Amino acid sequence: MPARYRERLLESCAGRLIVTIEFDSCLLVYPLPEWEKIEEKLVALPSMNKQARTLQRRMMGHATECEIDSQGRIRVPTILQEQAGLDKKVVMIGQGKKFEIWDEKTWQDNQNAWLDDIKNDEEGLHSSLESLSL
Repeated sequence: MPARYRERLLESCAGRLIVTIEFDSCLLVYPLPEWEKIEEKLVALPSMNKQARTLQRRMMGHATECEIDSQGRIRVPTILQEQAGLDKKVVMIGQGKKFEIWDEKTWQDNQNAWLDDIKNDEEGLHSSLESLSL
C-alpha cells in the first residue's frame, strides 16, 4: 500500500481490506467499512435480474479479506491476480474511497484507449457529468 495511505487505513479499518475483481481487468481494494456499504447495495439488487446476479457473483463471490502487513503490503490471492491479469509490475490507483490495482501494461494500454475515446466522442459528456466542475 502506498505509504501516504497506510496510517489512515490502519486507523480507519485496522488495516483490514477487501480485494475483489472488477469488469475492467483490474482489482478493487476497499477498506472494510467501505466494502460493507457496497456489499449492502449488492445484496439489495433484484435477484431475478441477470445483470445484478452477474455483478453479485463477480464482486461478492471473489471478495477476499486481506490485511496490511508490517511492511505495508497486502497478499493478493493467486486467483484474483489471474482474473486481473496481473504480471510482475502493477499500478495502484487511488479512486476516492477505493483503490484499483492494474497490471502495468494493461493500465498503460487502457489509458491510451480512454484518451482516444474522449477525443473521438461526438456525443459529449453524459448528462450526469455536465455539472462537474474541476
